[in-house]
Amino acid sequence: MQTKSREIPAKTVNGWLMLFPLLLALVLICYAFYHFVSAKQALPIVGTCLAALVWIVLMCGFFTLQPNIAAVLVLFGKYVGTVRASGFHWANPFYRKHKISLRARNLNGETIKVNDRRGNPVEIAAVVVWRVTDTAEAVFDVDNYGSYVAVQSESALRHLASAYPYDTTEEHELSLRGSMDEVSIALQKELQDRVAKAGVQIDEARLSHLAYAPEIAGAMLQRQQAEAIVAARARIVDGAVGMVEMALERLQEKHTIELDEERKAAMVSNLLVVLCGDKAAHPVVNAGTLYS
Repeated sequence: MQTKSREIPAKTVNGWLMLFPLLLALVLICYAFYHFVSAKQALPIVGTCLAALVWIVLMCGFFTLQPNIAAVLVLFGKYVGTVRASGFHWANPFYRKHKISLRARNLNGETIKVNDRRGNPVEIAAVVVWRVTDTAEAVFDVDNYGSYVAVQSESALRHLASAYPYDTTEEHELSLRGSMDEVSIALQKELQDRVAKAGVQIDEARLSHLAYAPEIAGAMLQRQQAEAIVAARARIVDGAVGMVEMALERLQEKHTIELDEERKAAMVSNLLVVLCGDKAAHPVVNAGTLYS
């Protein structure tokens, strides 16, 4: 069974505090080697060479870290800890150091084709901003955390696209095109749940590309135009009916003219033609009466 790793801080020594004693040791080793060679003493020469070998091994313990770079220390397969402080460090020379960037990274996903909730094929892509927060999980709990984030991002994007329609005419229904903020929040939450085991935090996830697939783009454009025309006509009719009602009420309130039912019907018909027509109305002068 896989065990979940947890990051722990590692203790190191300031590199400058170790550098000066080692430089002094190097001077002493060189002086001793020269002295024993001049005296032709074989055994002390061997000891000096061993001391030089130890000095070389100790020098391998130095390493530097830039800001927002961490080092995961492993000793013979065992996780020892993580160093996050930037600067010049010295640690056990036998530590194996895995350096990991803690900086924010951009993942510009490729455009993929997927069916939306209504079954329409759409092209969609996302940009994800992420960073490593737990170095132990990133190194030991997944094989390659960068590839893991990329694969999970595509999987989460496919699932999200299938949960929403591309577009909708319903007022309270969310869609990929009309609810970008809500869709981005949902994508970020789902992606965070998927990559949490890799010690990764998702700072932002947004759609960078959204379009109908080329094979249905023309037909869907015609449908959108038709839906827009119907919606516009419905609003025009609602407004025209309100204006006609208001006109009749004003005429009755001010007693401007007495209209019977037939004249009211004719006025309503004329007003609706003028207000709802898609072209400018051309008035016709009636030289007679309404009944002639």
